[in-house]
Amino acid sequence: MAIDRDSNVYTIVFATVMVVIVGGLLAFIASSLKPIQKANTTNEKMQNILQAIGLEEMRTLQRDEAGAIFNDFVKRRVTINYKGEILSDKSAADAIDPQDKLDAFNIDLRKEYSRAVKPILSANKGDDEAIKTALSQSEAIHFPIFICEKDGQKYYVLSASGKGLWDDVWGYIGFKADGETVNGAVFDHKGETPGLGSIITEAWFEDQFVGKTIAENGAFTPIKVLKPGKNLNNHQVDGISGATFTGVGVDEMLTRNLEVYYNFFKNNSEF
Repeated sequence: MAIDRDSNVYTIVFATVMVVIVGGLLAFIASSLKPIQKANTTNEKMQNILQAIGLEEMRTLQRDEAGAIFNDFVKRRVTINYKGEILSDKSAADAIDPQDKLDAFNIDLRKEYSRAVKPILSANKGDDEAIKTALSQSEAIHFPIFICEKDGQKYYVLSASGKGLWDDVWGYIGFKADGETVNGAVFDHKGETPGLGSIITEAWFEDQFVGKTIAENGAFTPIKVLKPGKNLNNHQVDGISGATFTGVGVDEMLTRNLEVYYNFFKNNSEF
């Protein structure tokens, strides 16, 4: 019997078959690419951590090179909570297990900020003490520490995440062995305005943080992002013209996160 190619039934069957075939192909391609995408994400994170150490040799480090040398520099991966309690402590000899949610490398601060931190900030807006109390009571907020070494010198790479004008901003900040002096910084964003807030990823902005400190007279002193053109002290950097809200976001995330790290190092001199 001849097939009536002009009938509605034929059209529906043909369209259904094509949808199934194309959908299957797309699913197969997505599944095939997933390991590659995962590897790229992992290598990019390693690249950012290594570059945040602040060593000159890391400035030109490529993403694909990071995985091969990561353990040469990162000797320990430590996870703490807001109170400074150690939840996980891994050495370079311990492989990174993607299923180990407390391994410092697997901590996703952006997700934690969205799910746990942001609601606390919103609910206690303007009340710093209430915010700190709520943050300390949460079990969903973690702080990764990457303890690095080069030529006998120790460095710490710490993480921070917050919100810019439009979406997430985050960064990795490297400190010298004193746990107070910045040695490097790498920032990124999800959707800041091109040519304005997006400039936080540029070297001139990141390099300003090198040499700045988060302590004065034995107390935590945050690094502030100011409107450009002001006289700066050892705890201040220039913001970006036309990107005030991005600067405010970077300022807030650094203050909130680095105070936790500062208190940890102050109370754990063995690190």
